[in-house]
Amino acid sequence: MTTTRRSSIILTAALALLGPTLVGCIETAVGAGAAVGVTAMQERGVKGAVSDTAIRAEINHYWLQKSEKLFIYVNLQVHEARVLVSGAVTDPQTRADAIELAWKAKGVREVINEVEVTNEGGLGAYARDTVIVTELRSRLLFAKDVQSVNYSLEAVNGVVYLIGVAQDQAELERVLNVARNLRNVRRVVSHVLLKADPRRFTPAPA
Repeated sequence: MTTTRRSSIILTAALALLGPTLVGCIETAVGAGAAVGVTAMQERGVKGAVSDTAIRAEINHYWLQKSEKLFIYVNLQVHEARVLVSGAVTDPQTRADAIELAWKAKGVREVINEVEVTNEGGLGAYARDTVIVTELRSRLLFAKDVQSVNYSLEAVNGVVYLIGVAQDQAELERVLNVARNLRNVRRVVSHVLLKADPRRFTPAPA
């Protein structure tokens, strides 16, 4: 693992442990109005974004307690209390631990398991995935008739994972087409819900 990658992991771990407290500090530093303004543009709203941040922090906390492998090799996306877990691990138990611990977080409505057990990957794949994510975010930001703030994305070994809320089927198709046409993308997996989908409002299990 490179020094940059190791430093990034350590920094991310610190952010996860600090959680909402750090968010508050950042908002004070850069201007709470700007942060809230961007969040308010999302379909989940400010309250939903805060709840998702808390869920993410709690899951990351459980993962770090269990094993650093979970935090390094497993990706976490949270949108409207729906948790998408992806990544590439070398043993089934690591995958099982990631999913089980994700369900422990308060308020989680759904956990989607997209973790692969495989020996594929490495620094080369990680670099390509990073380029895919960066380029896709940029293209969606400037795409016509796409509200990019409502989408979360990750890439693992050339597979793009999407979660979020689409205004309608036409917008979702535009997003999928952009992702599919990126270099080195092998497949696109969508867990995006349409704005009017009743599943968006399903309460968390008791």
